[in-house]
Amino acid sequence: MIIPPFRSEPTLDFADPNSRRDFEGALQRVAARLGRRYPLVIGGELVDTRDEIRSCNPAHPDQVVGRHAVADATHVEQAVAAGWAAFRSWSRTPVAERALLLLRAAQLIRSRRHELGALMVYEVGKPWDEADGEAAEAVDLMEWYARQALELESRDKMVPWPGEATQFRYLPLGVGAVISPWNFPLALTTGMTSAALVSGNCVVLKPAETASTTAAWLMDLLTEVGLPPGVLNLLSGRGEVAGEALVDHPQIRFVAFTGSREVGVRIYERAAVVHRGQRWLKRVQLEMGGKNAVVVDETADLDLAALEITRSAFGFQGQKCSAGSRAVIVSSVYDELLPRVLELTKAIRVGDPVDSQVSLGPVIDGDAEEKILDYIQVGRGEGDLLLGGGRRVGEGHFIEPTVFGGVAAQARIATEEIFGPVLAAIRARDFEDGIRIANSTDYGLTGSYFSRAPERIANAKDQLHVGNLYINRRSTGAMMGVHPFGGFNMSGTDTKAGGPDYLLFFLQGQSVAEKL
Repeated sequence: MIIPPFRSEPTLDFADPNSRRDFEGALQRVAARLGRRYPLVIGGELVDTRDEIRSCNPAHPDQVVGRHAVADATHVEQAVAAGWAAFRSWSRTPVAERALLLLRAAQLIRSRRHELGALMVYEVGKPWDEADGEAAEAVDLMEWYARQALELESRDKMVPWPGEATQFRYLPLGVGAVISPWNFPLALTTGMTSAALVSGNCVVLKPAETASTTAAWLMDLLTEVGLPPGVLNLLSGRGEVAGEALVDHPQIRFVAFTGSREVGVRIYERAAVVHRGQRWLKRVQLEMGGKNAVVVDETADLDLAALEITRSAFGFQGQKCSAGSRAVIVSSVYDELLPRVLELTKAIRVGDPVDSQVSLGPVIDGDAEEKILDYIQVGRGEGDLLLGGGRRVGEGHFIEPTVFGGVAAQARIATEEIFGPVLAAIRARDFEDGIRIANSTDYGLTGSYFSRAPERIANAKDQLHVGNLYINRRSTGAMMGVHPFGGFNMSGTDTKAGGPDYLLFFLQGQSVAEKL
């Protein structure tokens, strides 16, 4: 099977009238489909329940985006059994066929990228560029993992041995759980799921309650391109019921999770328990968030640093695990740089992201709004409130982009993940102190360092302890195949999504020797 080299899917330029018109049309078409009911999908069968959960538009909380059946422990049993029944044939399906299915799915996402992007505008409050970028990333993930799966077949590099025919090969693990987040409901769900599937595994997918509609659309899309029944099973529902039953299940072989530190640690603990009938230790990959720093020294391009600090902190309302929520600025340029950050932040337009001019939409729900406002109240006692600090009057979960200055390195707003549009500016004595401050949290996901001095940059590469380090650019925006993504410490298990070895999490190696 010959396919062209990987190329990242370009994002749309909404300054182009044609792109803008097409996306506006998609918003109208998707609006007409809001409020539909979505069943569970188990072994290819649609299963409804009396109970339902609703995903709602965070800009207009009374607008229902999707109504979803609610899985319980019985459905988990059925889905795991359906996965193992499908595994017998799916695991033996040639890898080229599995890769081709992913490539067909990627092409289908290309053809529907406007609708998928529009859905995320409604369901999770993404501005246009963020929503389209996520649709493009979903294409990239499928294209990348398809190629990676094909390349694994050529990794048999064992030393020949006289009188024996030897082989090293990778085998799929079995049936696993994918527990996906709401903040990247298409890309991260696609990434974890497609990597598991192309490796020959079967999956039970439990999406975040607040983004279940996007997952349901992905399920429909994969079914449409010919994924066999039972290879992917969709269980919408509550994490404390369906999610925990999946993690505990003795026939679950692996768990792939993206979400909060609290939930991730709980999954790690529960998955370590060996239950009756369990014949393996479960593999677990976790991506749990960050408290990422953008460090700026006195040699840096301050205009570039101000722009990238702002983009890192407030892109998608700061609801990214990679968000640069700390600006660590060397004292000699602190008073010069921070006003530039404030000027750029004041220009951010807050509102309903259906409007193409809006660059900061709502936070995901009322619980998130309350948590962020509580942290802002904490921040009033830990630093100087320079901008923002409140919510926008009216419906929707809108919080102003907020900047605190004069924050101590060990303050709560400088060490705890807020997951909202809140930036803490910290003054460092010098560049070495800035690196020390950047490393002073429990997390280690992303980090940025701005400098023009080669020796400083070399020091930052050596000393900044993060999974994704960026020099003279923002802390967000990892590209598949370019910036393999995953963090250290309490940011997770550092399984590098979009990297050259990510698929190995879903595979086990087997050595075969045949005496001649």
